[in-house]
Amino acid sequence: MRSALLSLLLLLCGPVAAESIKILVQSSPLAGFQYYAGAELWQDMREGDKLVLVRETDNAQDANAVRVEWRGRKLGYLPRAENRGVAAEMDRGTAVAARIARLTPHRNPWRRLLIEVFVVL
Repeated sequence: MRSALLSLLLLLCGPVAAESIKILVQSSPLAGFQYYAGAELWQDMREGDKLVLVRETDNAQDANAVRVEWRGRKLGYLPRAENRGVAAEMDRGTAVAARIARLTPHRNPWRRLLIEVFVVL
């Protein structure tokens, strides 16, 4: 009975594609938010929006710099005190993903945007 039901579901729905597994490895504020496009883009950003992480191996200020972008615009960086692990994984070719976890209208730019970084399996 169970296998017949499963067969019927597969016939009706088609094969189910396996989704990637994402493991949360970092939750942190965004460094430099006040210096880049954050203020200009604030009204358009939403919690859950995808962020792109870009490794900057040639950054003169930080050898482990990881730039954070939203829709092709630079928002800032992963904080220097917390970027080493993510930078190392990116250098190894590990797939990473990031998203806006929380937006808070706060005077302190370090409290405005919380991001989450995931390793993708």
